[in-house]
Amino acid sequence: MAGLTASLPSWLHAQEHAGLRTPNESRMFGKAKSVLMLFLSGGPPQHETFDPKPDAPTEIRGPFNPISTSVPGIQFCELLPRTALRAHRLAVIRSMFTNNNIHGGSGYWVLTGRQLPSGDGENAQPTDWPNLASIVKLLRPSERLPSLSAVSLPELFIGNGGNIEAGQFGGILGPQWSPEMIECKPADKNFQLGGMYSPRVPGEQMRQRVSLLDALGRTFDGSPRSAVVQVHDRVTQQAVELLTSGGARQAFNLHEEPDSVRDRYGRYPWGQSVLLGRRLIEAGVRFVTVNWPRIPGDRGVDNPLWDTHARNADRMEDVLAPQFDVTFAALLDDLQERGLLDETLVVAVGEFGRTPRINANGGRDHWGPVMNAVLAGAGIAGGQVYGSSDKQGAHPATDPVDAGHLAATIFHLVGIDTQGTFRDRVGRELRITDAEPLFKLLGDEPRTAQHAISTGDLARVPPFRDGSLRHPDFSASETLLPTDAPASPKGWRAAPLVELPTSPFGARLLQPHATLGLWSNPANTAATIPAQAQAILAQQILDPQAGHFTAKAIVGGDGSKREAFEQFFLKHFRCRLTLFRFNEPSKSALQRTELASIEFAPTWLDAQQPNWQTVTLEKQLAPAALGANFSFGLGIGVALIIERKTEGPVPVAADLGDAFVRVQQIDVEFRGWQIA
Repeated sequence: MAGLTASLPSWLHAQEHAGLRTPNESRMFGKAKSVLMLFLSGGPPQHETFDPKPDAPTEIRGPFNPISTSVPGIQFCELLPRTALRAHRLAVIRSMFTNNNIHGGSGYWVLTGRQLPSGDGENAQPTDWPNLASIVKLLRPSERLPSLSAVSLPELFIGNGGNIEAGQFGGILGPQWSPEMIECKPADKNFQLGGMYSPRVPGEQMRQRVSLLDALGRTFDGSPRSAVVQVHDRVTQQAVELLTSGGARQAFNLHEEPDSVRDRYGRYPWGQSVLLGRRLIEAGVRFVTVNWPRIPGDRGVDNPLWDTHARNADRMEDVLAPQFDVTFAALLDDLQERGLLDETLVVAVGEFGRTPRINANGGRDHWGPVMNAVLAGAGIAGGQVYGSSDKQGAHPATDPVDAGHLAATIFHLVGIDTQGTFRDRVGRELRITDAEPLFKLLGDEPRTAQHAISTGDLARVPPFRDGSLRHPDFSASETLLPTDAPASPKGWRAAPLVELPTSPFGARLLQPHATLGLWSNPANTAATIPAQAQAILAQQILDPQAGHFTAKAIVGGDGSKREAFEQFFLKHFRCRLTLFRFNEPSKSALQRTELASIEFAPTWLDAQQPNWQTVTLEKQLAPAALGANFSFGLGIGVALIIERKTEGPVPVAADLGDAFVRVQQIDVEFRGWQIA
């Protein structure tokens, strides 16, 4: 609670330091009235975002292709088609580095502008350098909302083990200069902001909380009342009036946004968090950090957030790129339409890049030697790329810059003299930064007036849809693909496929359903089914996380004659619903390790009143304890299988007719791992 009103004295404190700022001759100095930092926690892969390497070997470039953007000569990965259409507004840094492969240590440099002097940065300390927003809160507080000069949402940057990464707080300035940490779930249907800023907190309760803050201030640092606390006393009443009037709290009322705007940003936690960030900027907050939010179960896997140690291509294609691309494009357009882009600096960056070489689990690991950052808005000349990486995207090739230069650029644009100083909580006078701003990025107009036609395909990256399967039913399927078809685009795969008259056993699409079983051929001739015959209908599960999986199949027995199904099919074949792990990078369901299985006997469907049967399979896939990961390897899938259960080849009489399992739908429900 210390940050509630302590940010109000920052305005007075900044006035004392105003004389220390050296006038800057650049006309872009102070161009940004606010900063919206999109922190892509975990570390985005440069190859699958803003620095594709199409000429590198497959194990380097990955499975995706580059696309042309709206700027001649600049290419992005095909997973960002909407962002590519807006490249003329962007400045992309391709040569940034930290040379640190630890989340906390590398993130510290990005979030503070200073290299971590010692340790790994995996746990925040009071001796940390202040967060960028803390410096802004101190020296350039909001004029309209001084008590909300800096906000971080919807959650902290936290490791899988629950550790709070360094560089997110006031550090040596003191906790009162930390950004206001707003933990919230803006995508929830009945979203209500909790904590100090809840619109539901009555004014009297708010006054009581401020009084408690005042009492805590009397023991600030365990010493007699400091000058900061004395200033705090003088402005406490101003804070009470501000926060109880509803002026600040109104910015958090996300329900005021039209449905069309909320849909435009995406109805998932990331999209709604960025929209909330835009509302705060519009209300007058000076610096908003939106951390990429975690999802249920991701603290028990090896690819949470953007930390894609496994299945990098899947997670990028299914989750990360669709969400980032849709929301980032919506933000740029929305700010432009509201007249805010020219005065708002937008920064998208993670704590590091990812390894150029893809590992055995199809992932990319931590990589501090090179990374990307993207800037747009106030003072940024769009349509340019700063620096370059080498042929493999492993190291800077030209114009290498460390994360301190990004921080200096932000300070410069927000109107803080990078040659200036500040005093920490014990009175030491310290330089704001030792780095220089990247002046080549700055300007009023795009670097080129020429526009190109982007080759991106919006249909290639549809908006993110929550769910475990791309297609639970078969209404969108024109045909069933074989199991050896490419893994993308995702959907139903089957083997063998029925091909009459030569292959009467297997899977066949019978809209709006799929079938597995026996089909009579037009020649009405006998056939023989071998002893090891098996037919499978399978689909890859999207973005699995640690938790409880419930697979449900809606099925029924069908065919030409009920007797043939019940007396022949059920005698010689068993049916199973299974969850499995892929064994090969090709992700063929024929090469699998089964994780759970349940056998069932389908009941005959009544033609007059179909009595569909629901088969349910449940399985917990999670680590034994916090701090460990459950490995999904190359990915998991769900399958319905029919297989021989009697010995030896079985002859099929010419007059048997059709006998099969009709499948209406297969879906998978997921409940995230509950951490004890």
